[in-house]
Amino acid sequence: MSQFPQLRMRRKRVSAWSRALVRETKLSVDDLVLTTVITDTKASEGPVPSLPGVSRLGLDGLIEQAREAAGLGIPAVALFPHIDPARKDAAATEALNPDGFVPAAIRRLKADVPDIGVIVDVALDPFTDHGHDGLMQGDVIDNDTTLDMLAQGAVILADAGADIVAPSDMMDGRIGVIRDALDQADHPDVMILSYAAKYASAFYGPYRDAIGTASALRGDKRTYQMDPANSEEALHEVAMDLDEGADMVMVKPGLPYLDICHRIKTEFGVPTFAFQVSGEYAMIQSAGQNGWADSERLLLETLNGFKRAGCDAVLTYGAIRAARLLKG
Repeated sequence: MSQFPQLRMRRKRVSAWSRALVRETKLSVDDLVLTTVITDTKASEGPVPSLPGVSRLGLDGLIEQAREAAGLGIPAVALFPHIDPARKDAAATEALNPDGFVPAAIRRLKADVPDIGVIVDVALDPFTDHGHDGLMQGDVIDNDTTLDMLAQGAVILADAGADIVAPSDMMDGRIGVIRDALDQADHPDVMILSYAAKYASAFYGPYRDAIGTASALRGDKRTYQMDPANSEEALHEVAMDLDEGADMVMVKPGLPYLDICHRIKTEFGVPTFAFQVSGEYAMIQSAGQNGWADSERLLLETLNGFKRAGCDAVLTYGAIRAARLLKG
């Protein structure tokens, strides 16, 4: 192999056009999923203090944002609800309301912005008064009784028009139960995006503020979300979820787990998503607001990192901002 001075690696970096020609990773708008927080309470609409640049939106605001996203070419939007505390209880009753806020939001989106895909979480934590993703028996999350609730909830979301249901609860066996329920309810084409490797992370704090579960959460979620120290376990989780019928899998959070993204894509070769979660996005935004770094460059650099690790798509609160930057 040639050595310096015959070989000069800098030659290819001299011009913008030459850098573009030899670029190994191509980030595009097609790689983005817009994550958005919606609220059923007028008084709760507006900025989330711990998540700079992100606001809770009512249905009109959701439609406006989704139209902008679709106009930029963003393929899909992922919905995360902030529910009036008066509608929460220990049994997550509102999660099974076919006329509830989330099904109404899906129907409105599909009617007003039909060209954008709709991804909706299947989890109970937005609807429980204890803030957990499953039903509780005393202080214990009851895995098996939670499964039936998740399956019923997934069917309700599919009935409303969701294109992809995304179980984020980390209960064992939920993918198979949800797949069976969707097929029996005549939704064979509704896809399942499994939060297959979801870690018990400190990066979720601003999101829990955004959906109103931070103050309600009793204890923590380490009995069902993954230990941040584990890697092999993530591969086992992915293998199980694929066997049960998951169409694509996700790693959450994103940046601290790029090694997990890479291992999953290399091992299984399936559509692999990452979630640039609230704590990650808040750091980017805060650095920009305080003059510590260029937040636009940080956003694109981190998104390129996901792509370089093997991710097919990234869920991010910065999807619209990134799409504008990518379009020049």
